[in-house]
Amino acid sequence: MTAFRQLKIAGEVLGFGMGGFLDGIVLHQLLQWHHFVSNVYPSDTVQGLQLNTLWDGIFHSATYVITAVGLVLLWRAINQTGAAQSPRIIWGSFLIGIGIFHIADSVINHWILQIHHIRDGANAFAYDLGFFIIGLIVLVIGLRLLRFERHAEQK
Repeated sequence: MTAFRQLKIAGEVLGFGMGGFLDGIVLHQLLQWHHFVSNVYPSDTVQGLQLNTLWDGIFHSATYVITAVGLVLLWRAINQTGAAQSPRIIWGSFLIGIGIFHIADSVINHWILQIHHIRDGANAFAYDLGFFIIGLIVLVIGLRLLRFERHAEQK
């Protein structure tokens, strides 16, 4: 596996995990717009809130493990002999990972499984669509950074 590819995969895994952290911290905890399974267990009862909090903890634990794996992969990739250590590769891949998280969360959890929405209420689909579009934008920015780095490498 090339040094570029190792660094790219590390950044993507790290970005995916951090995308989950961002979602969990901002949307679950700070804004309290939803919980991981808030469409399955409404959080307007003590039991529902307890179940949602449990599933939020499981979600956060998974994002913690994914982020830790990304850090290990990044450390290994950087310490490889001859590894390209371009900030564009790392940041581009990191943004790709965040974008992939947003898109996967939108498609799987919001639209297919419908276990939660970004924000419940009359505009739930609009919030879900906005979250998806943000993911696409972040993904495209990451891809452009990598493309720019590839062109710079070839010169």
